[in-house]
Amino acid sequence: MNLNQKSSYGAESIVVLEGLEPVRKRPAMYIGTTSQYGVNHCLNEIIDNSIDEALAGYCKNIEIHIEKNNYLTVFDNGRGIPVDKVPKYNISALEIVMTKLHAGGKFNAGAYKVSGGLHGVGASVVNALSSHVIVEVKREGKLYRQEYKKGTPLYQVQTVNESILGFKFNQGTAVSFLPDSEIFKETIELNYNIFKKQIKERAYLINNVFFKIFNKKINDSFAYFFDGGILSLIRDLNRGKKALHNPIYIKKQEGDKELEIAIQYNDSISENVHSFVNVINTHEGGTHLTGFKTALTRAINNYAKKEFGNGKNADETFTGDDVKEGLTAIVYVKMPSTNLQFEGQTKTKLGNSEIQTFVQQTVFDFLETYFEENPKTAKEILGKIYLAQKARLAAKAAKEAVLRKGALEGATLPGKLADCQEKDPSLSELFLVEGNSAGGTAKQGRDRKFQAILPLRGKVLNTERAYLDKVLSFKELKDLVVALGMGIGENVDYKRLRYHKIIIMTDADVDGEHIRTLLLTFFYRHLPDIIQKGHLYIAQPPLYKIQFGKQIHYAYSDEEKNQIIKELISQPANSSTRNNLIIQRYKGLGEMNPEQLWETTMNPKNRILKQVNISDAQEADYVFSMLMGDEVAPRKKFIITHAKMANLDL
Repeated sequence: MNLNQKSSYGAESIVVLEGLEPVRKRPAMYIGTTSQYGVNHCLNEIIDNSIDEALAGYCKNIEIHIEKNNYLTVFDNGRGIPVDKVPKYNISALEIVMTKLHAGGKFNAGAYKVSGGLHGVGASVVNALSSHVIVEVKREGKLYRQEYKKGTPLYQVQTVNESILGFKFNQGTAVSFLPDSEIFKETIELNYNIFKKQIKERAYLINNVFFKIFNKKINDSFAYFFDGGILSLIRDLNRGKKALHNPIYIKKQEGDKELEIAIQYNDSISENVHSFVNVINTHEGGTHLTGFKTALTRAINNYAKKEFGNGKNADETFTGDDVKEGLTAIVYVKMPSTNLQFEGQTKTKLGNSEIQTFVQQTVFDFLETYFEENPKTAKEILGKIYLAQKARLAAKAAKEAVLRKGALEGATLPGKLADCQEKDPSLSELFLVEGNSAGGTAKQGRDRKFQAILPLRGKVLNTERAYLDKVLSFKELKDLVVALGMGIGENVDYKRLRYHKIIIMTDADVDGEHIRTLLLTFFYRHLPDIIQKGHLYIAQPPLYKIQFGKQIHYAYSDEEKNQIIKELISQPANSSTRNNLIIQRYKGLGEMNPEQLWETTMNPKNRILKQVNISDAQEADYVFSMLMGDEVAPRKKFIITHAKMANLDL
């Protein structure tokens, strides 16, 4: 497939299937959710239209502006949406694309060979879910414009003399939309961090396209341009880790399908595999990912049998779990958009069965030859996987010894766990408390009806590079796993989780922050479902107790402390208490009595909880590997770079 092949793109390329009526009634059917993620999804739909022009070979520049008034604007220098009338409907092609569901060039194989959009509904759905949209098109030296309100055109497509969007390219399309607050009731603002990650991802996948982003709300701008493709991406994914070999690169074109794969093992124990179809991140995988993993495991097992011959390891077979340890890989499929089969408009799982066969055969054939021609790399990978197999078998034995059926069901809960009376997990909370002293205070101050306390003695194991057998041999972590009730490793059963709020409550000092980081590392590496499903929280105990006469106030930051003091001393003097200002800096939870701990940190009516989430899994993986791994140089660089940001409580 020649992605740069020129093709006609005019009004005759536009196909119409149905109108927009269903979109505003059931928006989640089209964008997945009306939460903040839905706002990001709308912007991605517009950006993907520009990316389609890039994939077709007509666009080299894409600009995204985040305006102060919450409008989101996308510019590209592609061919521009056709504006002439579609004969069958006697309406401008631009208006049809923007107002008719399932209308666009993606349904005409001659207009786009490859497309990020699945159903061609992107622009029209965004239009329907926006309170206001402005589209400007530059074609053949002329500038055209049309505006819409909640999907309805305000006037016919007009020829205009000047851009109101600041459109500077000589040709192309500009779309500016304001998400409708009637639809996006949570917020109409973009999740900026997720958006930046998505743009960077796309820039890696599309060689030699210049992405510029201007966030006028916070006066921030950045740009991405990569010419190394997925090889650049895999090196980025392996930042902070020791790679075992140079990336393995596979590329094959067969008919109208194209496959690119990059593989690189590192010395970590975690897996980091990403899959894409036409620059769409298929978070839930699909047939292309299944084909890749099957072929990788088979090829490695075949090479292992040849390598070991009839020796002691000849009968051992590596499993998919063995092969994935330390694996970083990217599976990228490009194919005609008209043939794509996804599960839903959100496009997170590929369903084309023929792609599995294509990927599986391609990867297996390539690796069979590659391992023979590159024995040093093959043996590095084999050695890594062999150690992973030994660790898996040891961890399995340890897990079976520790997590018997009774323990999973809560029959042998840890003796130091002060459990709650509530049996409904959705109403139950578990506080992970640093030390026996604070644990005792928390046990006295809690509401035993729905709050459980598990004291953790000392600093827990750094689990960044720890296998399950080592994790479960560490008493504090074993007690935590048993208390949670959902198991660990390959037999995790999320339905058995006994608490839907798990709250890390540590001292507000360096040691407390270290313990918190160790616990976060454990959950991120070994029980990620707890984070991904929104069950992990961090308690915010007060830093200061401020007493002014009989008045008592608690401050959770230095700024809040200063504000409270300012307000207190400005009160009219009515006694000798003016000079009786006492400020106590809490060093540990144990310094508070049970009533104070309840009122400030544990009472749902007053407390402050920070929910732990992973908005950028790639960056989180890098930070955990860099801060908690064995490589000293990246950690030293991080400390030096951020030294001035440290808030040292000496």
